[in-house]
Amino acid sequence: MPHHTFKCSECIPERRQHAVIKGPGEDLTSALPEGYLNTIPGTISERGCAYCGAKHVIGTPMKDVIHLSHGPVGCTYDTWQTKRYISDNDNFQIKNTFATDVKEKHIVFGAEGLLKKNIIEAFEAFPEIKRMTIYSTCATALIGDDIGAVAQEVMDEMPEVDIFVCNSPGFAGPSQSGGHHIINIAWIKQKVGTVEPEITSDYVINYVGEYNIQGDQEVMVDYFKTMGIQVLSTFTGNGSYDDLRAMHRAHLNVLECARSAEYICNELRVKYGIPRLDIDGFGFEPLSASLRKVGLFFGIEDRAQAIIDEETARWKPELDWYKERLQGKKVCLWPGGSKLWHWANVIHEEMGLEVVSMYTKFGHQGDMEKGIARCNTGALAIDDPNELEGLEALEMLKPDIILTGKRPGEVAKKVRVPYLNAHAYHNGPYKGYEGWVRFARDIYNAIYSPIHQLSALDISKDAISTDKGFATQRMTSDAHLSEEIRSSVTLRQYTGGYDSVSKLRNKTYPYLQNQLAGV
Repeated sequence: MPHHTFKCSECIPERRQHAVIKGPGEDLTSALPEGYLNTIPGTISERGCAYCGAKHVIGTPMKDVIHLSHGPVGCTYDTWQTKRYISDNDNFQIKNTFATDVKEKHIVFGAEGLLKKNIIEAFEAFPEIKRMTIYSTCATALIGDDIGAVAQEVMDEMPEVDIFVCNSPGFAGPSQSGGHHIINIAWIKQKVGTVEPEITSDYVINYVGEYNIQGDQEVMVDYFKTMGIQVLSTFTGNGSYDDLRAMHRAHLNVLECARSAEYICNELRVKYGIPRLDIDGFGFEPLSASLRKVGLFFGIEDRAQAIIDEETARWKPELDWYKERLQGKKVCLWPGGSKLWHWANVIHEEMGLEVVSMYTKFGHQGDMEKGIARCNTGALAIDDPNELEGLEALEMLKPDIILTGKRPGEVAKKVRVPYLNAHAYHNGPYKGYEGWVRFARDIYNAIYSPIHQLSALDISKDAISTDKGFATQRMTSDAHLSEEIRSSVTLRQYTGGYDSVSKLRNKTYPYLQNQLAGV
């Protein structure tokens, strides 16, 4: 097995087991780094904690909820606004964050009184919001505050409100993925089955593991509604608290991000017999296959195919325009969670990019297995890299772009490698047919940015040409293309608008309306 030892980590020999270069013909038994283990002391991991995984990734996207962290204010601040979990209620959960702001005196004497006071103040400050989630942190878990008892006391005094308690302190797992598991199980144990929904369609789903980053959820829900499917709840992007309490009445759980939300799907199957179907909203072919699967389950494949045919005809010429110009460009795929394997092969097949590295900070072995199985031979796979290992990998691989989060992305910019925010997106949504073209457009803009080209020059030692004018993106990207491709009247750049989501919120859906009317 071709393990890779980073020079910066030679003093930590255990790190050698966490980086592998995929060799020719190798299967997963010989090309899989160790993952989802406790961080090795001295590696200065950039992982998030279990509290972050519960609140930031899963909880916060719920739109009509006061999200209250019981702990020091820094915990809630660190998990606020770094992802664009938009919602159709004026983004309440993005604009507001709540913390009890625990101090040293509360650690000594207890903070349950402070918690109750803060709960009541929050509901009084936002009287239109009647739902709350409380998240424990390391500090309040260690001193033993009984958050559940306090929440129940408030609900007894204020019967119009409902409160969900998530006991997922930062130390509850080796990474934020531990928090995903905790909040999934807590939600089904505490809240699912406590509301009975109105069923308005013959086909009813829960859309699970979707967080509506810049509108991803709304794009996918539009496809489902167009097919005549009622989306009972979304766990949790743009999701309503009470809708999620009614998840037990769905006919099918449609799962997008298996890493963060397969737990609740599995529990719903055991407890209520609801089957699970895994889908993929990224890329033309994976998305088309996913819509067909959902259509096949309900016996409405023709409706799915109509969407596929219409959307492909509209957007494929634009995707192909970018593919011609991105062919062979090297990318480090360093995102979070399921994008590791959702994107590993499709950005190569549909955009022409070559994946030279992939990593995960908090993923499980299953994430790496699927990612490595789909990526190119020769790719460097890394579990839980730190900043120094990331910089060393960039120097060795010399990628044209990296797809990652904001922190490693900003580091990459310092060494003149452009990045796109794989966690919160630059100009999303990226799901759906149009969204995939937007993604290709953003990658193209990053790689061929004239300013980025200039940033690669070191004015202290590089010879600066004075006889050349300003080179546009198009001049650079088209320099080595054939005249046939350059002058094609079929292929075209992205023609969509800045906002591709808001227009979906007022659409009508004939199949759903006909079912309501009994037609």
